[in-house]
Amino acid sequence: MASPQSLSESDRRLVAAWAADCAERVLALFESEAPDDDRPRDAIARARAFSRGDLTAAGEIKRRFTAGRAAHSATTPAGIAAARAAAQAAGVAHMGAHALGAAAYAAKAAGLAAGRPESAEAELEWQVEHMSDAVAAALRQLPLVGEDSAGPLGSGLLASGDLGKHITTIQRRLDEEPA
Repeated sequence: MASPQSLSESDRRLVAAWAADCAERVLALFESEAPDDDRPRDAIARARAFSRGDLTAAGEIKRRFTAGRAAHSATTPAGIAAARAAAQAAGVAHMGAHALGAAAYAAKAAGLAAGRPESAEAELEWQVEHMSDAVAAALRQLPLVGEDSAGPLGSGLLASGDLGKHITTIQRRLDEEPA
């Protein structure tokens, strides 16, 4: 049985483009620290290609950790979070819940770069405002952060600290939006 955090392939393709948009907004934070490392940019491009149907889920599952390793090239917490946002966007081909991970890491990167929590909140606001109704409907299918242990929204990194708070904020906002 598939995890409730997986989403159907068609829903993963929908949310992959939104996750790529979220990650791309903070990509410059990583690239300013590691200009010769193109793994996060490539991960975002692959997430977009997956969303268009140009890449298969199976092929992307094999490559999903590549961008995450780029975080070692970053020199600041904001740069690390930006690389991880790209990695999470690429991971959407594997599991839809990674879209919320991409958004959470992007918000974390924005907040760290500005040194103000309001910047993370503003980024979350942008993310919710820039998701289509179809993306919102797909994301509403995911369990609330911390409720299902069978995936990234379980008891791991995405469910704790700032990342868990950011995902909770997005999920609450989804409940406020009309279906």
